[in-house]
Amino acid sequence: MFWLCLKIFFARILDVSLGTVRTVLTVKGKKGYASFFGFVEVLIWFLVVQEAMNTDEAGLIIAISYAGGFATGTYIGGLISQKLIPGNFGVQVVTSSKNKDMVETLRKEGYAVSVLDVKGQKESKLMLFIEIDKKRFDHLQYLVKSLDEKAFIVVNETKYVENGYFKKK
Repeated sequence: MFWLCLKIFFARILDVSLGTVRTVLTVKGKKGYASFFGFVEVLIWFLVVQEAMNTDEAGLIIAISYAGGFATGTYIGGLISQKLIPGNFGVQVVTSSKNKDMVETLRKEGYAVSVLDVKGQKESKLMLFIEIDKKRFDHLQYLVKSLDEKAFIVVNETKYVENGYFKKK
C-alpha cells in the first residue's frame, strides 16, 4: 500500500508538472513542444489512474496521495516554467515628470526606455515603456523603486517581440 501511494504521488508530480509546462508552451505558441509534453503527460496520467482504480486497497489514502501529487506537481511545474521557459515582460512605469534622472539611470544600466508625457490626476507624469527579458525584472524593479518608491509599475508578459534593444545579462 505504501509503495502504491508513493508511486501515485510521484507520478502525479511528474504528469502535472508536464501539464503546467505544456500550458505555458501553448500560450507562448510553441505547439510542437506542447504536443509532445501533452502526450507524455496524458500517458502517465492514464497509467496512474488505471493502477489507482484497479486496486483493492483503501481509497482515501490513495485519493490523498493522488491529490497531494497534483498540488505538488502544480507548484513544481510553475517553478520549472518560470526558470526554464524564456519570455519577455513589457514594463510600464509611471513616475513624476520631475524624475527625469530615472530615465537616464535606466538607460545607463542598459535598458531601452521609451518616454511619454502623460497627465496624472493632479500633475503631469512620465510613462516609461521598457521591454525586458523576464529574468531581468527583479533588477529593473529594484532600480525603479530606489529612484521613486511611489512609482506605479505595470508588467505584462509579451508573446512576441520584433526588433528593438534588450539589455544583455
